[in-house]
Amino acid sequence: MTNKQLLTPEQVAERLQVTLRTVQRWIAEGELPSYKLGKTRRISEEQLEEFLRYREEKAKWQDE
Repeated sequence: MTNKQLLTPEQVAERLQVTLRTVQRWIAEGELPSYKLGKTRRISEEQLEEFLRYREEKAKWQDE
C-alpha cells in the first residue's frame, strides 16, 4: 500500500452518514474489506471507493 489514507470505521460512518453499527456489519459480513491494526480496524480509501462503486452497480441492477 503506497501513501493511501486509512480510515477508522467511525470516519467511514461519518463520511457515508450511516451508523457505526452499519459499517461494523459491512465489515463483519465481508462486504467492506478492512485491516486489523492492533485493536482497531482500518479501511483504505481505495477499498471504500470500490465498495461504493459495487453498491452503486448493485442498486442499478435492483432498480431494473
